[in-house]
This record gives sequence, structure tokens and C-alpha cells, in this order.
Amino acid sequence: MDVQHHEDEFRFVLDVNGSEAELLYRELDERTLEYSHTFVPPALRGNGAGGKVVRAAMEYARENGYRVRPSCSFVAAFVDRHPEYQEIVTR
Repeated sequence: MDVQHHEDEFRFVLDVNGSEAELLYRELDERTLEYSHTFVPPALRGNGAGGKVVRAAMEYARENGYRVRPSCSFVAAFVDRHPEYQEIVTR
């Protein structure tokens, strides 16, 4: 169960038995990504699927030198709980 990055669709996706947890984003400029929306279907809630998608997206940003604006409340809460990502966050 790996998170897939669909760059052409500006989203990160975790597919579990046909149900998709996703994080949508957009480029604000060449060095800043806005993580704008996450969705976890009811069947996947409570098992860490949303956190796994957000972690993969944050790692992608870090590894590629991006800053992240967490406009999605789920992403903002994740960042608050994981201070190791604070250095790449812009508000």
C-alpha cells in the first residue's frame, strides 16, 4: 500500500481495495505547494490512511525543495502534530 503521486492530476493517492484516500494540491509558485484538500472515504477512516497520504506529500515536498502551505485543516493538524515538517511550512 504505497502512496502514488499523480503529478499530472496534482494529487497523492493511496488505493486500498478500490477505495482512494487523496490529497489535492496546487503550485503557488515554482517553490511553494498549497496542500488544499484531503479526502478519506469512510471505509478507510481511523486506520491511518489520511496520515500516510499527508506524510508522503510532505516527504515529496522536502525531498524536492518545496515549501508547503497547508490550507487544508487535516494537513495543518498533521503538521502541528509532526514538528519535523515545520521547516518547510509557510502560512
